[in-house]
Amino acid sequence: MAAHFGRRLRKGATTTAIAAAAVAALSASQGPGAIPPPSDTASGDTPLGSGDASTPPGGSATGDSPYYTDLPPLNTPNAPGTSPEIPIIAGPAEAGIPATVLAAYKRAESSLQSSDPGCHLPWQLLAGIGKVESGQARGGRVDANGTTLSPILGPVLNGVGFANISDTDDGAYDGDTTHDRAVGPMQFIPSTWKDWGRDANGDGRRDPNNIYDAAQAAALYLCAADRDLAVKADLDKAILSYNRSTEYLHTVLSWFEYYKRGSHQVPDGTGVLPGDRSDTPDRELPSPGPTPTPKPPAAKPPAPKPTPTPKPPTPPAKPTPTPTPSVVRIKDNGTGTLTATAGTLFSERPAVAAVDSAGKPVAGVSLKFELVGDTDARFIGGATSATLRTAANGVAVAPALRAGEKTGTFTVKVTVVGRSLAAVEYRATVTARTADTLARTDDKALTAVAGAEFADALQVKATLDGAAASGVGLTATLITSAEDTRPRDSGPYFKDADGNPVRTLTGLKTDADGLLTLPKLYADDRTGTFLLRLTAPGGGTLTVELLVTAPAPAPSESPSETPTTTPSESPSATPAP
Repeated sequence: MAAHFGRRLRKGATTTAIAAAAVAALSASQGPGAIPPPSDTASGDTPLGSGDASTPPGGSATGDSPYYTDLPPLNTPNAPGTSPEIPIIAGPAEAGIPATVLAAYKRAESSLQSSDPGCHLPWQLLAGIGKVESGQARGGRVDANGTTLSPILGPVLNGVGFANISDTDDGAYDGDTTHDRAVGPMQFIPSTWKDWGRDANGDGRRDPNNIYDAAQAAALYLCAADRDLAVKADLDKAILSYNRSTEYLHTVLSWFEYYKRGSHQVPDGTGVLPGDRSDTPDRELPSPGPTPTPKPPAAKPPAPKPTPTPKPPTPPAKPTPTPTPSVVRIKDNGTGTLTATAGTLFSERPAVAAVDSAGKPVAGVSLKFELVGDTDARFIGGATSATLRTAANGVAVAPALRAGEKTGTFTVKVTVVGRSLAAVEYRATVTARTADTLARTDDKALTAVAGAEFADALQVKATLDGAAASGVGLTATLITSAEDTRPRDSGPYFKDADGNPVRTLTGLKTDADGLLTLPKLYADDRTGTFLLRLTAPGGGTLTVELLVTAPAPAPSESPSETPTTTPSESPSATPAP
């Protein structure tokens, strides 16, 4: 009943009110523990999970733009029974899906389970399309809201090697006012996005470069025309509506089946990037399956031949060596500046191209990426080097690189394995964690008596753009005055490991919540008001007053007791007569 109602809703609902009521009815009909899809009505958009009255256009979602043709490995990602929900790095790297991208696919699946359960949309189908269209948003290079760190644009659809689609959005999505281009991690052309785009993350925008919005739109698009994706014919039609190519169909289905056998979550920015594209010349086409070799027709038994005169044996031919790719040099392939804050991923990954004497790309060249210098930065997995082979376009991209806690510079060196060609080197910089604000967590007065310790400890919180700043190194100094920041030579002090007074502390670090409790403070024999200043990289500063009072005066000695005067003796009585 629920499935039937959902299918009718998508075809017949014409207002947001009707759609919202239907979604509410469907949600109420689910069993205990069912989680209704989140709503994004704050943006004025239709509720997340509502259907559409339109059907896919006669063309395709992507305008038949180029796509990645890499095929999944033959090995099974996870053993049977292994849960794909476990957020760990395990199994083949190709089975890893960046965390935010995976969350967007699963959210879209949950939405369609409520609004159109008869479609039977699996999130693995969205993952297969996302892999083929953008390599899972370029390996998961998205921010916390799911928006790609830089726009993902397909080639200009000007009819030269691709479809000819004149501009339909005045460049609003693709930046091109002459022709359209496919946009975002799911590669919608602007005209299709206009009909199918959704605000699935509730930020008030329908953004094709946001993986939540794009995955929701793709889910609705694939389920259009009353398709049931559990039926093979409807599944094929849905994929072909995305890109009208049999090869595209086989490639998406390969990844769909691969992810159904298992997958695992990896950190954003660490997904495996594909290399081959459908517009790359001289590439191998994927096959839908092994083609059986026809058996030759039975032949009549040959007539007996005279026995030939034996000849001396021919010496075996020497094996022909496998030719080495004719790489002449390697060069940078548009890598940006390599800079990261301590403990975070570098936003850029070194990309190196191998070319021959004519400047054409050379595939299959083994390149070694190596970290050189005094650094604790590491490639994902903890390695300091990685060897990769160039793809069909001659390019190899280094694995994701994470900065350590050591600040400064080091080098990423790329060489050709087994060849003495000039290396390509990149300078990488790790900057300190920063905080733009330091504040006390309470307002207690910090006081002590001269010669004693301060009773209360000082705790501060570091933030950056309003969020807790963890791992930030702070410096605490007992300064001479508000205008003179030199350390004092007297007054309150900390103690070093040997118990000696120190008035400047470095190497203090905030915890995971941005908090730091300073070591105990002591007062010497000076009284008055003193200043303690804390500073952080990034501009955060806090000045705290310390009050040292004189000891209470000792009580004065009690006065000596006054001697008691002995009274004179009474006169003797007069004797009686």
